[in-house]
Amino acid sequence: MKDFEKEIKGFIQHIQREKNFSENTIASYKNDLSDFVKFLKERNLQKNPLNQVDRPLLRDFLVFLKRKRLKEATIAHKVFVLRSFFRYLLRKRKILSNPASFLSGPKKKKRLPTFLTLSQMESLLKLPTKESLWGIRDLAILELFYSTGMRLSELANLDLSSVDFQGEVVRVLGKGKKERIIPVGKEALLVLKNYLLKRATIRLNLRKIITKGSSDMNGEAIFLNRSGKRLSARSIGRIVKKYATLISEDQKTSPHTLRHTFATHLLDQGADLLAVKDLLGHESLSTTQIYTHVTTDRLKKVYKKAHPRAEIRK
Repeated sequence: MKDFEKEIKGFIQHIQREKNFSENTIASYKNDLSDFVKFLKERNLQKNPLNQVDRPLLRDFLVFLKRKRLKEATIAHKVFVLRSFFRYLLRKRKILSNPASFLSGPKKKKRLPTFLTLSQMESLLKLPTKESLWGIRDLAILELFYSTGMRLSELANLDLSSVDFQGEVVRVLGKGKKERIIPVGKEALLVLKNYLLKRATIRLNLRKIITKGSSDMNGEAIFLNRSGKRLSARSIGRIVKKYATLISEDQKTSPHTLRHTFATHLLDQGADLLAVKDLLGHESLSTTQIYTHVTTDRLKKVYKKAHPRAEIRK
């Protein structure tokens, strides 16, 4: 089993070096392969699994996953990771054939993205109080999400140097550590400027001393918590949810909902699909095309409601 785990370690190092995946993606790969190792140990395949893993065993693993009642998307990802791992072993000539080449997990159902209506979004932006420093910060977070459509991790990692107020753009580091530049609306920039003017007082009023080695000792982080440190992605998610639950019954509203809202509203107003793809930082156009289903469905509803001959008259 040590040799097998050594190959897993080599595979993880390979995707870190060659694929430039994010930390979250790397962690999910490690977790999926760790689950497979546990399965092999339960089957007492501990001597040299490289030569013992075959199609029947992998079929058993699929059955094992389904019995755990995992979501189809979770199983599909584990299958994808296994296929990638065994392809890697084949290229390294550690195995003679790829036993996972036949594997095909359950097809992931494409769920239409949830989003806020224009009136809901406008209501959301009116919620944070402008009388407190933290309310102004929260408003800047909401405005920036809606104005740019950036991911939660991208917003959490923003530094003061990320925003070009004169050029009206923000520079973010997306998936795979790929940099992209996104335009920012004047409303969002105005709110952000207002927050940054007051942001310095967060540090000045601190009673706690920021410890050495803190990621924002140089004061670069845009969004700070009450201790003067960089606001975590988890905390930002909680802030968004706190306000979103006041205007929407959907308890799953999250920062990603605002990203969906950004894309949907752009397409509703006639934005080019390729342009929206680039703004979102999608690798593939097919990822962005899910939003066209949303806008098409809405157009159909409008059409049926408004056109006099949309329905068969009795």
